[in-house]
Amino acid sequence: MSLYPSLEDMHVDKIVRAQQQLDLNAGQGNANMAQQQPLPALKSGSMYPNFGDYMGLDLNLAQLSNWNAQDSALQPVSNTTTTIATSSSLDRSHVTSGIREFILCKDENGKVGLRVQSINTGVFVCVVVKNSPAALAGVKFGDQILELNGVIVAGFKVDKIHDMIKKSGKNNISVIVRDRPFERTIKLLKDSRGRLGFEFNNGKITSILKDSSAARNGVLTDFNLLEIDDHHVVGMKDKEITKLIESCGNTVKITVIPSFIYQHMIKKLSTSFLHDVMDHNMRDL
Repeated sequence: MSLYPSLEDMHVDKIVRAQQQLDLNAGQGNANMAQQQPLPALKSGSMYPNFGDYMGLDLNLAQLSNWNAQDSALQPVSNTTTTIATSSSLDRSHVTSGIREFILCKDENGKVGLRVQSINTGVFVCVVVKNSPAALAGVKFGDQILELNGVIVAGFKVDKIHDMIKKSGKNNISVIVRDRPFERTIKLLKDSRGRLGFEFNNGKITSILKDSSAARNGVLTDFNLLEIDDHHVVGMKDKEITKLIESCGNTVKITVIPSFIYQHMIKKLSTSFLHDVMDHNMRDL
């Protein structure tokens, strides 16, 4: 599965891939003809043209050396967001905010296993049912749905989204999402007592221990825990989350979301419902 910086990039990439496939097919048919045609003669008499033979350029070695010196002085730009990467090369819990597409099917009950909630004009995943097609595909709490079966859903009401899913066919349901735009992942180190340096109540971070890993790495209060080392913890009891943290190694990754957004997303869902139906497994994307 590929990640894209924008929906337009995804669509352009699909067009480019289709064109490349057409060119490849055409190239295979013309391969024999191309091999039979002689290469044009070069003034220099060599296999490769010099600059005088190529596009009329006439550059001497001194000019080329000057260009190389200027080029080597340039520093590469890091942390670019336009690089297209496959999810297999990315940390599962890392929040990329990239665009990706899921192709879902319905289960024997005609369900895909997700519910959504609207925030402003956006549509966000608020429930991923365990062992459902959505969970198995890698859909996550907080993913923003951009397209559903080719239809841009910005501004759509929740009931309309659920109705579109209900009316979709059994297979090949296309869901394009932006990866968890409201969330962030932070890596923490346990201290000698096995603590990360924050306290929480009902999954909400309530206090930060001074000089702890949480304090050093910018963990904030009024954020809710969503994942602990790739395990979804939405709906889990505090004792279960604590036990999960204790079972982790010295390095622990937490994924969090602002509490006011979290509360809006689950405002119509009971804690017991979330605990019973939410997917809490670690998934390979």
